[in-house]
Amino acid sequence: MQKATFAAGCFWGVELAFQQTEGVVETSVGYTSGQTKDPTYEQVCTGRTGHAEAVEVIFDPEKVSYSELLNVFWKKHDPTTLNRQGPDIGTQYRSGIYYHNEEQKRVAEESKANLDASGSYRSSIVTEILEASVYYPAEDYHQKYLEKRGMRSCS
Repeated sequence: MQKATFAAGCFWGVELAFQQTEGVVETSVGYTSGQTKDPTYEQVCTGRTGHAEAVEVIFDPEKVSYSELLNVFWKKHDPTTLNRQGPDIGTQYRSGIYYHNEEQKRVAEESKANLDASGSYRSSIVTEILEASVYYPAEDYHQKYLEKRGMRSCS
């Protein structure tokens, strides 16, 4: 099994997209790439912790490639809006790929460059690509939030 971490706005919908991807074994929502230790949802929402709402994905690389996970990520949000996804505004809603090894870094950078050059978007992609840092799982009530409620999206 391998691990991948992504931020693409509100983590509920992002998690559901990955849960529905064949080859994904487990998902969790949480906070990453910030400076506050053990942040709470309320703290992250202030925008002062530096954390992004993120999804940690455990996947079987024999069933789904990291490139395929990146395709799910790109399709799930608008990677050209800085610190915003739909009605959600703030640094916690930024677009980010947090790689766990050099191969993930290479594939993510290639994927971003290719998508940016494709002309699919009117604006440049602002997704940050950083080495994975400490990941703090969100509170239990956020885990599998949409699945528990039988919902298919946040709207």
